[in-house]
Amino acid sequence: MNILLSLAFVLCWSSGFIGAKLGAGSASALTVLMWRFLPLAVVLVAVAVVMRSAWRGLTARDVTRQAVIGVLSQSGYLLSVYYAIQLGVSSGTTALIDGVQPLVAGALAGPLLGQYVSGRQWVGLGLGLAGVAVVTLADAAAGAGVPWWAYAVPLLGMLSLVAATFLESRSRARVAPSVSLTVHCVTSAVLFTALALGTGAATPPAGTGFWVAVAWLVALSTFGGYGLYWLILKRSGVTKVNTLMFLMAPVTAVWGALMFGEPFGLQTALGLAVCLAAVIVVHRGDGRRGTDRTAARGERAENRWTRSAESA
Repeated sequence: MNILLSLAFVLCWSSGFIGAKLGAGSASALTVLMWRFLPLAVVLVAVAVVMRSAWRGLTARDVTRQAVIGVLSQSGYLLSVYYAIQLGVSSGTTALIDGVQPLVAGALAGPLLGQYVSGRQWVGLGLGLAGVAVVTLADAAAGAGVPWWAYAVPLLGMLSLVAATFLESRSRARVAPSVSLTVHCVTSAVLFTALALGTGAATPPAGTGFWVAVAWLVALSTFGGYGLYWLILKRSGVTKVNTLMFLMAPVTAVWGALMFGEPFGLQTALGLAVCLAAVIVVHRGDGRRGTDRTAARGERAENRWTRSAESA
């Protein structure tokens, strides 16, 4: 079951970069983001009115915390991704730059959460970084006419998502995934609508390609990728979910090559293989933590973090 969830997460999250590329061909980033979230927010609010039981026991502070998480994990992250692609950065390159997120999150998991990261997991994280670097160099070398600073835009989005991940992990309030998704999407809808109206980018184009991109993003990226992100985070912890993020870059590179003709050569294939090896190493390392006394202490530390994060 965990393998199927991981596979679905990787495919759905990667679809967001492809959907952003589809939308960038017909409208600005703010236009796509506004119409991605505005209808979705209306539907989710209507569902929340009917299913009010999921909201019982939540305080204004809990909802506010979720709104902040939504700004970081959706609004800030997605705006950076879409803007980078609008500037000419390919979907593969954008995903590759975002691929350093696991290293950052893995390095901070110990001091910020008290979550144990085994030596084998660190090896896996290092392999993942190497794989991302290999693919990034190959993809960036093929780019032309893109300003150098455009590659820093998705980096800001990656840091925003890392901050949201740790903020959610440190929360003691038990919030249903449906509630989190509703608050995050409503927050994004309000923010992106305000920005689009303020910049004159609210009117959608007449072509059907725009609405195909919006439907793609809502179904695959929001419900699929975003929903599975938080589900796997709660089930498996920060290290595992962020290790899976290593797969986004090569998968998106393959997808972009098939759909948009973006370059995909031997160096990119090598990076994909290294990233796959990183995931295998980290997951096997987690399963063998109990083989020595040090690992047992780490397991107890992780269990304490898990109970703290999931307690009511």
